[in-house]
Amino acid sequence: MGIGIKREQRLHRVVSYRHPGVLSSLPTKFISVMAISPQLCRLSTCTDLSLPENPGRNRVFCYWKPISVRCSAESTSSSASAAVDSDFDAKAFRHNLTRSKNYNRRGFGHKEETLELMNREYTSDIIKTLKENGNEYKWGNVTVKLAEAYGFCWGVERAVQIAYEARKQFPSERIWITNEIIHNPTVNKRLEEMEVQNIPVEEGKKQFDVVDKGDVVILPAFGAAVDEMLTLSNKNVQIVDTTCPWVSKVWNTVEKHKKGEYTSIIHGKYAHEETVATASFAGEYIIVKDMKEATYVCDYILGGELDGSSSTKEAFLEKFKCAVSKGFDPDKDLVKVGIANQTTMLKGETEEIGKLIERTVMHKYGVENLNEHFMSFNTICDATQERQDAMYKLVDEKLDLMLVVGGWNSSNTSHLQEIAEERGIPSYWIDSEQRIGPGNKISYKLNHGELVEKENWLPEGPITIGVTSGASTPDKVVEDVLVKVFDIKREEALQLA
Repeated sequence: MGIGIKREQRLHRVVSYRHPGVLSSLPTKFISVMAISPQLCRLSTCTDLSLPENPGRNRVFCYWKPISVRCSAESTSSSASAAVDSDFDAKAFRHNLTRSKNYNRRGFGHKEETLELMNREYTSDIIKTLKENGNEYKWGNVTVKLAEAYGFCWGVERAVQIAYEARKQFPSERIWITNEIIHNPTVNKRLEEMEVQNIPVEEGKKQFDVVDKGDVVILPAFGAAVDEMLTLSNKNVQIVDTTCPWVSKVWNTVEKHKKGEYTSIIHGKYAHEETVATASFAGEYIIVKDMKEATYVCDYILGGELDGSSSTKEAFLEKFKCAVSKGFDPDKDLVKVGIANQTTMLKGETEEIGKLIERTVMHKYGVENLNEHFMSFNTICDATQERQDAMYKLVDEKLDLMLVVGGWNSSNTSHLQEIAEERGIPSYWIDSEQRIGPGNKISYKLNHGELVEKENWLPEGPITIGVTSGASTPDKVVEDVLVKVFDIKREEALQLA
């Protein structure tokens, strides 16, 4: 799907400004690459711990919690899951696994019943009213404008529905899940209430020894790494695979790269569950999180002739030590490259990175040799595109503020917040209604992770609010947030009466 001429031109100006000479010296096409090694390192990330009670000016807080990510900088492999050799045929393994009697990815015949339950738990009368009135409606002195595309995507709904079916099918069996089913605290808490247990983690390693024969293990919407699948297959457990088909499409892409001996360049976040899984299906790979890192890689390919941002081989490997395959050598592993992406990344940036890398290869090896050094497939998720396109359209309207509702660890939601921040609109990214209050106070997250507490965030008098939600966010969560807003404005009206 296209991103529109206006948006395309704006992106071109932004990239040209930030990276002078990049677009003028290089050409076009899309690519992305993914992969990750079976070693582990430690990374700190912001989490949603409780805020200090301190009213007044906006305050920024970051609470850091260590999580485990795969990293080629360390040499100790995980003993908690099966070791995978470099010549292991992941594609053949996955092909055989999906045809085994202990594997299911289509549900168990309880779709109608489980969807009815999900509708009761996750749908919203307020959202229904908005949709029936052209995505705009007024409650008191609050006008709400809802994005044209928002909330649960098809892949998320499918994953949650199959997980619900698994509990229906196996009412008394122990059910485990390898990661959060999706990045939404409301849905994950609901699965906990259904006694779907997370695989425990100790010292950064998942402890699969708790899983016994006869247990059921759910693979989440993000998928699971090959070594984890192999471990579960060897344990002869019932595997319920809810991996989004769009994620599987990216796996197929990096497998093509591997077959053709192309290094996968993956636009993604190396610690994200989806990228970890995708990387496990790749051969050689490097993960770049944004245009700046992609430009660094391209400058290295061109020997410093792009913008001079890169330096030595040692500096390169230090910079990407947690984002490359084991034994990665930039001097030989960047000669043939292919592109893939984490499906939840910002679409426009993914496209610009693809164009930049293609132009770099053409500059280095000549247009006539492009196909020998570059492979490109479009792996941008339709749902991600639609929600981002709808957000660009919404922020063009006259709004007093934006509400972005979704899990604080949700990548696709973070990019919706990013769009609003770039436009300069006051935007509040919250994961639930509990972030609002007491009174006219809100605790919200910025795109880059800062947790902010703000007093009097809702202006006095009539206001127009833009609303969107991430692909993992139920409508009911958005309703609960809006009810809090209506309550604050109703209290304000009573005080002024």
